[in-house]
Amino acid sequence: MTGLIQVQTTFSSKDDAEKLAQDLVSWKLAACVQVIAVRSTYRWKGRVVKELEWLCLMKTKEGLFNEVSKAIRKVNPNDIPEIVAVPIVRGSKDYLRWIEEETLDLG
Repeated sequence: MTGLIQVQTTFSSKDDAEKLAQDLVSWKLAACVQVIAVRSTYRWKGRVVKELEWLCLMKTKEGLFNEVSKAIRKVNPNDIPEIVAVPIVRGSKDYLRWIEEETLDLG
């Protein structure tokens, strides 16, 4: 294990997704945030919903998850925002080192 994670969330608004990306990278809570347009189909309040959403993929340290989660909740207007983290178990040494260097030091 690397101690690094990829956190994901979605937004209905591209502007909100891009604000989160800018904030997280500026605050060194994430080394990189990719904002990608996706078509989502999900069940919400008894209905099947299909909509365009903006997926944010954030590369960060596991120890920063709570701060990243708080930042998402401040920007994301959804009642139950998607906040999911998966471990980065492998990657190129240079890229993983870059994530370490570009995020807050937990030391």
